[in-house]
Amino acid sequence: MKLPSPPLPKFLRPTPPRPGDGNGDGADRSAGNGDGSTTTAPEPKKLDKARGAAVEGTASVVGYLDERTGMSPFLRGFLYRKTPKGNTWYYTLGSATMFAFVSQAVTGIFLAMYYTPDASRAYDSVSHLTNEVFLGELVRGMHRWGSTIMIILIFLHMARVFVFGAYKYPREINWVIGVVLLVLTLAMGFTGYLLPFDQRSFWATVVGVNINASAPVMGPYIADFLRGGAEFGAATLPRFYAIHMLLLPVLIGALIGAHLYLVSKLGTTAPPWVKGEKKNISEEAI
Repeated sequence: MKLPSPPLPKFLRPTPPRPGDGNGDGADRSAGNGDGSTTTAPEPKKLDKARGAAVEGTASVVGYLDERTGMSPFLRGFLYRKTPKGNTWYYTLGSATMFAFVSQAVTGIFLAMYYTPDASRAYDSVSHLTNEVFLGELVRGMHRWGSTIMIILIFLHMARVFVFGAYKYPREINWVIGVVLLVLTLAMGFTGYLLPFDQRSFWATVVGVNINASAPVMGPYIADFLRGGAEFGAATLPRFYAIHMLLLPVLIGALIGAHLYLVSKLGTTAPPWVKGEKKNISEEAI
């Protein structure tokens, strides 16, 4: 099944004839400019050919991709779905959180090109990135403050879901996925805080891991896993870097995909101030 042809660009849409333009049958259309020269309007046949070529080229590319991927049913179900009445800007918090994650991923890739996850060279690599690399300070600032913005947005998004009652049947699994995403986002911020490896980040991470070690049963094992041993050592920074750059982004990306699938399948809930319409059921139907 092929997707419908997209609308024509504005510059290719036909314009209605104006008085004095001729009868539209391909006759020569010229007008005097007052100085003896004439200006010839473009011929309709040439415009039709250009328009047809643009439409045919776009349709052929879309048809080529659709025939080989079969994505049209998925895109139709994902993009064209019913939404409840009363949608407000509160419903954009999820999309804003996803945009913040994409921004973190893009800026993190550029930062990783200059960062050295070694205890003796990490601080110097960050200093070089901030002070000497072109736009390095800007990219690092976007990544640093973007993490805070992402955490704030995901809290606001989950608060909206809770207040609107969107965690109830049949969306319980999506709520659980959201809770796991919240925990992974906090873990992402915690593991990334150590990477500059200055005095503040080092001792703040020591305090955080020690607090984690005080948790019952699994706390000491998780702390040893994060430290790479019983104490902070040479293996701690590379371990935090691997968790921050590889493990957590993969898990977050996979859960975001599952979250979006369930949102597309189950739809969104109406705001609590919008009342549903009651349908009259006849006695015969009962």
